[in-house]
Amino acid sequence: MTVVPVVIVGAGPTGLTAATLLAQYGVECLILERWESIYPQPRAVALDDEVHRILARLGLRNEFAAISRPHHGLRLLDRNMRVLAEFRRDVTPGRHGYPQGSLFDQPELEAILRQNLTRYDAVTVRGNAEVTALTQDADGVRVDFTDTSTGAHRSVRAAYVLGCDGANSLARSAIGATMRDLGFTQRWLVVDVVTEADLDQWEGVHQLSDPARAGTYMRVGRTRYRWEFQLTPGETADHYRDPARLHPLISRWTGDLPVAELEILRAAEYTFRAQLADRWRDRRVFVLGDAAHLTPPFIGQGMCAGLRDAMNLAWKLAGVLDGTLTETVLDTYEIERRHHAHAMIKLAKFIGTAMTAGGEVGSIIRRAVAPRLHLVPGLTDLATDSQTPPLPRSDLVIRPRLRPGLAGRLCPNAIIDGDRRFDDVAAGRFAVVTSIEAGAEQRAEIARRGAVLVRVAPGSELHRWLRRGRAEAAVVRPDGAVLAAGSHLATLHRALPPPVSPPTAP
Repeated sequence: MTVVPVVIVGAGPTGLTAATLLAQYGVECLILERWESIYPQPRAVALDDEVHRILARLGLRNEFAAISRPHHGLRLLDRNMRVLAEFRRDVTPGRHGYPQGSLFDQPELEAILRQNLTRYDAVTVRGNAEVTALTQDADGVRVDFTDTSTGAHRSVRAAYVLGCDGANSLARSAIGATMRDLGFTQRWLVVDVVTEADLDQWEGVHQLSDPARAGTYMRVGRTRYRWEFQLTPGETADHYRDPARLHPLISRWTGDLPVAELEILRAAEYTFRAQLADRWRDRRVFVLGDAAHLTPPFIGQGMCAGLRDAMNLAWKLAGVLDGTLTETVLDTYEIERRHHAHAMIKLAKFIGTAMTAGGEVGSIIRRAVAPRLHLVPGLTDLATDSQTPPLPRSDLVIRPRLRPGLAGRLCPNAIIDGDRRFDDVAAGRFAVVTSIEAGAEQRAEIARRGAVLVRVAPGSELHRWLRRGRAEAAVVRPDGAVLAAGSHLATLHRALPPPVSPPTAP
C-alpha cells in the first residue's frame, strides 16, 4: 500500500492552498479529488487583502492580480436604485500590500493554483478519486477511494489527512463531527453572466435593499458579472434559466442592453447558511474550509476562511512531521481558527440581516437610518476596514487575559526596504520584529532558532504598529500572526520554538 505523509481530500482552493504551503516545507502530499479536473462553475467571487497576502505567499502575486479586479467597497441601494449609504474600500495597496478587496472568477483562481502546484514535485493531484472511508489507528490513517473512471477500489496510507471536501464532507463524518446551526438560512438565486458590453456601473458591490426581493450585484471580471437575488417561497432557479424571465431582475443594471448580448453561464439556487462544526479534528484527521464552517456571503468571507485554515495549519503540521515541533501544537488549530471563523460568521449574519430583513418596515428603517450610518462610531470602520479579529489565546498566542495587544493579530506586510515587504524578508519563517537594538547574544539565539531579525526604523510603518500596540518587539509566526509582543526583547525572543525548517521560496 502506498504511504504518504499527508493526504488532502478535495482540490478546491483550500486543498490546493494547503498542499502548496506543505510542499514549500518539503512535505509530500497526495490530493484526491472526485472531479476529473477543475469544477467549471463559478462560486466564490471575493477575497480580502489578508487572503490576497496568502496567495502571494504561494507565489501567485502577479498571477492573481492579472485575473482579479480591486473593488471599491459597498453601496446600499433602495428599490429605486438610489444610494442610501456608501462604504468605500481602498483599491491601492494597504497594510498588507494589496487592495482591501478583490473580485475574481473561482475557476480562474483554481486554474492558477493548480498550475502553480506543478512546480512542486512533492505534490500529486489525482482526479476521479472519490474517497469512501477514513480509518485511523495509532500510526496513521487508511484512506479508501474509488477511481470513478474505472470503478476500481484503491487505498493509500497517510500520517495525516486534511478534509477539504466541502459542505457534505466525508472527513467531517469520519471524525464524528456535526454542523451546528447558527440561526441563518436563506434561499437565493445566483446568476453568472458574460457579456462584452460594459454595464457602466460603480466598480464595487451593490446591495439592493428591496422589500420585494433583496439582491446583490458585482462585476467580477472584464466580461463577467454576478447577481444574487433572494428567492420567494415556491420559487426555484428553474423559473429564471430563461433569459427573458431573468431579464426583469437584472435590467436595473443592464438597462437597454438586449437580452441577446447576455450569456447566462449559470442560474442556480443556493441556500445561504451559517454553520460551524462542533469539532475540527480527531487525532490525525482535520477538517478545513466548508467542511468546518459555512458563512453567509454578505461579507465575502466564505472561501477566505478556508484559505486561512490552510495557512494556520500547514506550518504547524510541517513542523510536527519534521520533528521540530511537538504534536501538541496541532491542538491550537481548532482553538484559533474556530473562534475566528465564528466571529466572521456572526458578522456576516449581522450584515445580511441588516440589509435584507424586515420587509416593508425594514425598508423604511433602512431609508431613514442608512444615510446617517457614517455618524455611528466604529460602524464605518466595520464596513470599510478589511482587518479581521485577532486569534484567541493558545499555546501559540501568548497575551495577558485582560489587556488587548498585538498577540494574535497579523503583522502588517509593510515595506522594509526598497520594494521588499515584511513577507519577503520573513519568507515563511518565524521573525522577531523590534524597534530596539538586539545584543549579540540575542541575535545569535534568534539565528540559532532559525528565525529572522527585523529591526524597524523610527517612523516606519512597523515602528508605528509596535507603538500602537504598546510594544517594542513582537515574535511573528510563519503565518504572519503575532505569537507574543512586549517591551522586553530579552524575554520575548525566548518564546521562539526550536528551529523550524524554512520553506522553499515561492
